[in-house]
Amino acid sequence: MVRWGRLFKSDQRHTHDEIRTLLPHHHDQPIASPIPAKQVTLIALRLKYQIEQVVPCELPPERITLPHSSVITPAVVKTAKSAGKVSGSTDDYSSCVVYCLLVVQHWFKMQAKLELWDADLHDLRASACEVIAKNIIEDEEDMVYLMQEVLLKRYSIVVDGMDTQPANAIERAVDLHAVRLIGSSGYQKCIAHLWRGWLMQDPDDGSRFIEYKGKTDTNYWSHFDPDRMRVPQYQNVVEIVISIIFLGLYTGAINTINPTGDLDIVEGLLYIFTLGFACDEIGKFYKVGWYYLSFWNVFNSTLYALLSVSFITRIIALGHPIDTPDRFRMNELSYDFLAFSAPMFWMRLLLYLDGYRFFGAMLVVLKVMMAESLIFFALLIVVLIGFLQGFIGLDLSDDSELTAVPFIIKQMLNAIMGSPEFDGWSRFAPPFGLILYYIYNFIIIVILLNVLIALYNSAYEDITENAIDEYLALFSQKTMQFVRAPDENVFIAPFNLIEILFLSLPFEWWMSKERYERLNDAVMGFIYSPLLLLTAFLETRTARMVKFNRSRHESDDDTIEEWEQLGGELDVEGSGWGKRVEESKPNVVTDAAVLEVQKLREEMKELKEMIRGLHANGNGGG
Repeated sequence: MVRWGRLFKSDQRHTHDEIRTLLPHHHDQPIASPIPAKQVTLIALRLKYQIEQVVPCELPPERITLPHSSVITPAVVKTAKSAGKVSGSTDDYSSCVVYCLLVVQHWFKMQAKLELWDADLHDLRASACEVIAKNIIEDEEDMVYLMQEVLLKRYSIVVDGMDTQPANAIERAVDLHAVRLIGSSGYQKCIAHLWRGWLMQDPDDGSRFIEYKGKTDTNYWSHFDPDRMRVPQYQNVVEIVISIIFLGLYTGAINTINPTGDLDIVEGLLYIFTLGFACDEIGKFYKVGWYYLSFWNVFNSTLYALLSVSFITRIIALGHPIDTPDRFRMNELSYDFLAFSAPMFWMRLLLYLDGYRFFGAMLVVLKVMMAESLIFFALLIVVLIGFLQGFIGLDLSDDSELTAVPFIIKQMLNAIMGSPEFDGWSRFAPPFGLILYYIYNFIIIVILLNVLIALYNSAYEDITENAIDEYLALFSQKTMQFVRAPDENVFIAPFNLIEILFLSLPFEWWMSKERYERLNDAVMGFIYSPLLLLTAFLETRTARMVKFNRSRHESDDDTIEEWEQLGGELDVEGSGWGKRVEESKPNVVTDAAVLEVQKLREEMKELKEMIRGLHANGNGGG
């Protein structure tokens, strides 16, 4: 079976996203922190103390988050970076400082929930942690050290006397939704390498990542490797293609209705695909637990449930003789369930298109809006229960029998949808029924729906103001979903049915591990061969580009843009253009008022020196 990472819950106080985290595990080997967990915790405590001193009171958030902040100065960043250097010791643990800053950010967010009277101050300190971490990342010039040691190396801290499960800064930032840090150039460069498969988890040591050895190999067949299907980019492509095929099968099935109830090839493939997706969801839920549930999991499970009901009713229809009323009725019911699920099929595509900027930004907006809707629905349920009880009481007061419950529920739902009808209420327990219905409409339409609109507007503004960072955070989360819990054998649904039925059940329980892995590689190579032919060609071209960039002593992913083509022929210093620009450029780092004060200070200093000189000359002459 597909092996998924375990769910570790070492600290019950962790945020919901952190508890849901799927940490990678390969070959069931434990992951150890390269730096002692106690030492990492002490570094985090040093940083917490520093930030409490740097931000001692509530300040405008702009003073913390703006570039060239007067609070988070280069000296503060330098001090934070030195927290990993222990006094009197030659050990240098600076590589874990960014991870520790994210730990401290989590601590401050927890403290904000526990100490509501100082929530704004703690939230501000949490933002300061993120700003400092971002500055450290962007100031680092050694990209290999940044990605391998700072961002991808996994560290532990001590909680309740025990070491937590190791995690890295990439994972922590995604869990904490640290969009400011995620938007930094170094972080995104690391995500890009993970997405392309240039950085891969070491199969022998789960705590570290290694560079893909074939990055500069221009041999075509060396890239025709089934293991390359672990690359997030390729898995995403396969999922999109399969989703489009799934949608095509559904379109063909719903547009070619079989009056006799027989299953054709298109419908058979549709239900086989559904079985594969359902098995995939059930397997993940079984191994991860309740924390696996999210909006999209529930959405997909609902779709698969509707398709399962459609299939079951179709099988029941086939159990009746042809041309009988029961067979026609069950067959029609099966197609009704199938047609009812059409919107969900198309909405499901959004789950796989979130890697593109337009869809990704809109999905973030929708996600936040759904979260904000919880406030509205909580208020709505209380109001509905109260008025429903009142209407039922009025119905019972007439003749002690419930006779108008369908009418009451329909009219209440119509009011929520914005189309209330008042005609029938004049005959319902007059005059109390009509008066109560007027009050109900006022609360629902005038108050609650406007509250919902205000919540949606606020959510939309918050996301669109920071749309780029939110999209980068969503893309990083998508990448880490592939990287954190990689399958040893990548069988994407519905190919997982092949693994279950033809590999795991007949072979895995008795075959040696080495032979079973070779068998899986052979099957994956056959299944994914069309895609591997294309990916091998693309990776060969990429290898040539990497070799060319390295010959120019540039980064592996460097590209020559239009403005760089003749950049080497521009002599800025020799032509005098650099000097002219230097003399005319404004100082945008320091505030204009501060510049004037500094200029005045220099003039005052010169004036004092002139006065001292005149005074000394006067005394000498006397």
